[in-house]
Amino acid sequence: MNYIQRVIRDTPTRLWINNPTGDDLEKAVATGAICGTSNPSYCSKLLQREPEYIRKIIDTVIQEIEDEDAAADVIYQRATARFMNAFLSIYEKSGGRQGFVTMQDNPEKDEDSQAIVDATVRHSRVGRNYMAKIPVIEPGMEAMAILVERNVPICATECFSIAQTVSMCELYEHISKRCGKSPPFFITHITGIFDEEIRAYVEREKIDIDPSILVQAGCIVARKEYRILKERGYRTTLLGGGARGLHHFTEFVGGDIHVTLNWSTIEDLIRSDRSVTRRIDIETPEEIIEELSEKLPDFKRAYYEDGLKPPEYKNFAPLQRFRNSFLKGWAHLRAEIKERRELRNQ
Repeated sequence: MNYIQRVIRDTPTRLWINNPTGDDLEKAVATGAICGTSNPSYCSKLLQREPEYIRKIIDTVIQEIEDEDAAADVIYQRATARFMNAFLSIYEKSGGRQGFVTMQDNPEKDEDSQAIVDATVRHSRVGRNYMAKIPVIEPGMEAMAILVERNVPICATECFSIAQTVSMCELYEHISKRCGKSPPFFITHITGIFDEEIRAYVEREKIDIDPSILVQAGCIVARKEYRILKERGYRTTLLGGGARGLHHFTEFVGGDIHVTLNWSTIEDLIRSDRSVTRRIDIETPEEIIEELSEKLPDFKRAYYEDGLKPPEYKNFAPLQRFRNSFLKGWAHLRAEIKERRELRNQ
């Protein structure tokens, strides 16, 4: 058995696959992935890695739909249908506890709660194992309150702070108790993107900090989130996302935590053939937390429960970095739609 398979056998830590090609899908399911995530950059990624497949979908859709955003959404749906089909048997065999695939709306509509709700209606038709991916900002929270009442499975995303995690979990508990519905609920800490933003700040401001301390920042916040979820009994599962290094998986091993990875990172973990070591319970020395808090304002905002208020979530620098990547991916897809349409009309 490879490293990932031994982790799955020996610990409660579980694997999801992120934005896969068709080949990635087959290998991920064979390795033991139980769910999958997509985001608004999915089709852009496929244009880079599986262009013939996605361009066939684009060429079909643009003959049916004139509006570019509407066409982009349908292309995203059709590309994700293959993804959902690959996990449908897992969904059925697990009785609807595993096998989910997430979809997220056009990022330009993140601040329109009704648009988010409307997108879930459209996307839920793609497959029975659909899961809504909702950004943890105020409009996303408003949408989630509606979706819990509709019993829609939810993955809360773009989460970078303890404040976001707690407020989203409290909202879920409140709405669930009020309406009697408790759909599957995952809260995602985007560890790698958080670390990217922290590192960019250090380089820009020329902060004097030991790189061995800096590299721990995102994992330190995620471990605290995990402890809070368990101590307070929130009915959710922490999902690690946005991995940019192997430690964004290995540092969480042993926890009742799921992590979504690109296939390239899964391959690197398999090749590493390391031993399975429980890391989720590691205690961070207080002096490291103090240094990170003193030198990095965004770490302090992320680490302490009162570090951010809900109106501040949307402008939090790590969240903006992540959202910008989605906006770029969506723009790439629209540009491709325009180019393919022009070629067709020549």
